[in-house]
Amino acid sequence: MIAQPASPAPSGEQPPSVEITRGSATEEELAALIAVISDAYAGEAADAVAEEPHVSAWSRTQRSLRTPLRRDIPWGRYSG
Repeated sequence: MIAQPASPAPSGEQPPSVEITRGSATEEELAALIAVISDAYAGEAADAVAEEPHVSAWSRTQRSLRTPLRRDIPWGRYSG
């Protein structure tokens, strides 16, 4: 027996499926299995969200350092 969701999956993703390989599961057992897996997936997806780094007002307004002066070019771009 294979249980698949009624709604289509988003583009590029295959819908999840459950395959019973031994015995026969009742509708209540399948519903309990789907509820437990859905809850575990939702908890894992919520924990997987990366937190945005905290940017202080000092680093936000701070000017970046200028590029270093090139000492290999003489003053006025000519020598003589």
